[in-house]
Order: sequence, then C-alpha cells, then structure tokens
Amino acid sequence: MNPSLIQICEQSKQSFDLTSASDQAYLYALVSRINSFSIEEINTLGNTTDSPLSFRIAAKIIDSKKYIESCHHQLKIGVVFAMWGEQNRLQMKSENNPNGEDLLNVKIDQLSWLFKGSGISWKLYAVDDGCPNGSGDIAEAIRKKSEYANQTEVLFLEKALPSNKPPLKNLASADDSRKGGAILLGCEKAMQDGADLIIYTDADNSVHLGQTGLLLRPHLEKGYKVVLGNRKDPNAVLVKQENRWGIGIKALRHMQRMIGESIFSRGIRDSQAAFKLYHKDVLTEILKDPSVYDFSFDSDWIACVIALKEKFAKVPFAFIDSFAESASIVQGPMTTWETLLKGLVKAVRARKIPHNEEMAKIVMEKIGSHHDLELLINHLPEELLDAEDKDLGNPEIMSPKAMGEWIDQRKLNPQKTR
Repeated sequence: MNPSLIQICEQSKQSFDLTSASDQAYLYALVSRINSFSIEEINTLGNTTDSPLSFRIAAKIIDSKKYIESCHHQLKIGVVFAMWGEQNRLQMKSENNPNGEDLLNVKIDQLSWLFKGSGISWKLYAVDDGCPNGSGDIAEAIRKKSEYANQTEVLFLEKALPSNKPPLKNLASADDSRKGGAILLGCEKAMQDGADLIIYTDADNSVHLGQTGLLLRPHLEKGYKVVLGNRKDPNAVLVKQENRWGIGIKALRHMQRMIGESIFSRGIRDSQAAFKLYHKDVLTEILKDPSVYDFSFDSDWIACVIALKEKFAKVPFAFIDSFAESASIVQGPMTTWETLLKGLVKAVRARKIPHNEEMAKIVMEKIGSHHDLELLINHLPEELLDAEDKDLGNPEIMSPKAMGEWIDQRKLNPQKTR
C-alpha cells in the first residue's frame, strides 16, 4: 500500500455535511488528490470501515469516475427524482434555512463533472409530486439560472393528470401519488426523449451522483438491464439513523419478507434504495401496468423484473441519510411502513410472483391503518426475540398464523409489554 495514499486517507475529514457547500467542494478536491493512485489501493482503504467517512465516499466516486473515463460507449441516460416538501432542501443553507442542500444545483454539478468528456449524455428530470409548497416552481426558477438548463427539466405530475393511457391512467390526481406517480412520469418523459437507461434517486443529496458509473458498469460490461444499489453490502457506505425504529421493526420486516419472499430470497435486502438503473426495455414493461403509485413502487418494479425473469446486478454505494426533512418523518414512519407493506402485497399479487399469501391476507385484514402498526413498533413477539436478520421472513421461526394472533393481542391489549 502506498504510504502517501494512507496518509491522505488518515488525514481526511471524519464527517460529511450534506448541507455544506464547502464539504461538497472538499470531496472533489479529495477525489483529485487520490486520482493518480490505483483503484485497487483506493478501494482497499475505501472499503475499510475504520477509514474516515469522506475518504470512503471519495473512493466510491473515483471508482465511478475512472470507469466512465475508461469506457467509450455512446449512451443517453435520464436521471429522475420526485419532489414533495422539498422547498427548503432545494435552496441553499442559510441561517433561516438550516436544512438547505441546494439539491438541484448539486445534482447538476455531480452529473456534469462525472460525464464531462465522455460519450454519455445525460438529462435530469425533477418531478413535482403535487407538492403543496411549490417545490416545482422553486426548482424551475433554479433551473433557468443554471448553465445546464437545457439538460434539466422540471415536470409537474398534476399537469399530466388525468391520463387515459399508461402508466398514469389509474392515478386520479397528484394527491393520490406518494412519489411513485412522479417517478413514473419522469421515466416516461425520459424514454420519450430517447434515453437508453434511466436512473432514479431521491431528491435530497443522500446519494452523490458521481457514483453513477457504479450502476453503469454491470450494464455495459455484463449486459445487465437492471442494476440495484445496495446499502446493505459490506462494502457500502451507510450513514443512517436506524434508531428511529423501535424493537418491533423486526416484526415488520418478518412480515415484509414473508410477503416478498420472491424478492428477499434473491438476496435483495435493500429494496427501497433510491439508486437504481433500469434499461428502457424493462421499463417499458413496468410502465404498462404499474400496481402502485406510492412509496412501495420499488417493490412493484422489482416484482415485475422477477416476473419477466430478467437478471439483475447489485452494487454497493455510499449513502448519507438526509434525515431532518425526510418524508417518512414528515408523514410519519408508520404511515410509510403501512404503505410499504400493503403496496408490497399489491405488487406481488399483480405481478403474480410466488409469495406467502397467508401473511399477505393478514396484513390487508388486520392492519387497518398506521395506528395498528404504532401498537406493534415498540414491542416484539417472543418468537422473534433471538431471531437474527437472516431468520426474518422464515415462517418456521414465526408463522403467519402466529403473527396474526400476536397482532390481535397487541390491538386488544395495547398496554401489554409484549
């Protein structure tokens, strides 16, 4: 290992602030400093959990950048994200806006930096998901001032509705969408514009788009038409406030993995990661008849991939949770989990892939609203007390019938300790 690379690593910043323009600039400077070293040496240090956070992120970005510089493909990609309640993160950080991320400009900078000089052209699609605070209008004002205004487009879901054709024909209004409808509209527009590949991400700066080459590599080198970002990989970089959940999260995941056995049995442990690549051929099939328009659209898309018997790749990447204004916090974490569980049921049924129908029925019949999940999240059935993550979803550990009985007990005796 080159001693100077080790020294750069050791001296790198231990923290990274998504709202800090200077931290974003620091990351590019760090990438430039390590650019001359071999990617093998960089990854060795970058995949070491004791290495400073900024270096670990920079290692993922330089791996992506070096790959883009080495490939000679001519491609057109669309990058899509949805906006709801992003009026603060769209704007720069200030004393009056402590959670500002300048997210649109940051994404544009990341994409332009990554693909500069390559044969890969890009366009960014920011889709207003019926935001009551005018996210789309704010984004459009920012776009107009950008050097890359012609490579950025702001769409409004409410202007596309009602629709008499897929993928939005079953969506009555923007008020009925929870992210999924906006992502579908963005993907449809990207394909209409001739995109070969579509990548979707979150509105915030949690994923540095300089990592996009990590998604492109499995497609360009091995022909995968679906590439899923994976934050659960040992070589991923994940900074996430998991302590937002109570101990009952194990019970919810147990239910989720039984219902989505076709997904989770294939090693997909991070189905909700907002960093995925889909080829236009696969997306065409997905958009023909989406089963949901909410947060659970990820599961619907993956279920369609499985139904199509399409092979997929998974890649580790760096993710920093933008927690302060997360939609799951604004709308309530159990509201989000209700959506995820019920949306998963709809998806596996609609795509006709193998699933535990008994568990699916229990969720649909016994979870009347997020209030029922709130009775579960801080409690855990005895069967799951010692269960490890790998055990979750195994009906032999706790059957759907036993889970249903436990849910009934929690609803009848909410004060009971278990």
